[in-house]
Amino acid sequence: MICSMTGYAVKTRDLERGTLQLELKSVNSRYLDFHFRVAEDLRAMEIPVRELLAARLSRGKIECRLSFNAAAARGEQLKINGDLLNTLRELGTKVSETLPDAAPLSVNEVLRWPGMFGEQGMDFAALGPEVLALAREALEDFTATRAREGAKLSAMITDRVNAMRGIVRDVAPRIPEVQAAFMEKLRQRLLDALGNASDDRVLQEVAVFATRIDVAEELTRLNTHLDEVERILKAGGACGKRLDFLMQELNREANTLASKSAVTEVSQAAMELKLMIEQMREQIQNLE
Repeated sequence: MICSMTGYAVKTRDLERGTLQLELKSVNSRYLDFHFRVAEDLRAMEIPVRELLAARLSRGKIECRLSFNAAAARGEQLKINGDLLNTLRELGTKVSETLPDAAPLSVNEVLRWPGMFGEQGMDFAALGPEVLALAREALEDFTATRAREGAKLSAMITDRVNAMRGIVRDVAPRIPEVQAAFMEKLRQRLLDALGNASDDRVLQEVAVFATRIDVAEELTRLNTHLDEVERILKAGGACGKRLDFLMQELNREANTLASKSAVTEVSQAAMELKLMIEQMREQIQNLE
């Protein structure tokens, strides 16, 4: 299965004292790069969740948000922690005396302060199994979205590979004929330019030039690289880096094809090949 590095999933779980929520989203990255935003009371779960994700993911910048919303507790009337509120007031007074220009805490900041509604008495360590179960559910949805996107990208790349094969297949049989016609024109021009030069010398010059514009080797390598692209796509897995390397090789052959071209047909084919290679490369940047 080929996966995109772009994905999103969010899962919630209602508990007796509130609601757990875990959100996963990812974008492209050269490596596997985690960014965790975890509620302070759940900080101990960061490493287990990280290990769970790393076992399934290979590349991408992964952002994981884990939170516990105590305000969503079942039917409980919210009660402000008076002791904590008084402590914040006293601390705020001391800060104002020392730093008169410091901005005071807003009502919103006070209400969102950890423990303001009494959840400080909750045993968050006991939430470990619930957090891991929630993380597994989110990871399943997350990998499914990446897999669906990866399947679309794989189909697009396969279409471009088939189109490139069609270009090579159409132009290859015509190359000997058009190159022969070009070489005959070149031979005649050399004869006219050299005047009394022997025909053997002209043929020698034409033969040297014919070697320089021979593109059979480039076409063969193009087909070989396209075979490898198809093989990697069928094998699946984390293949983004390998495919990106192959795009470099395909582009190198297309550039050589263009530089050696002495006829319009080959030049046009090289331009179309480079366009499709660039289209594939842009999409491959999204693959894991």
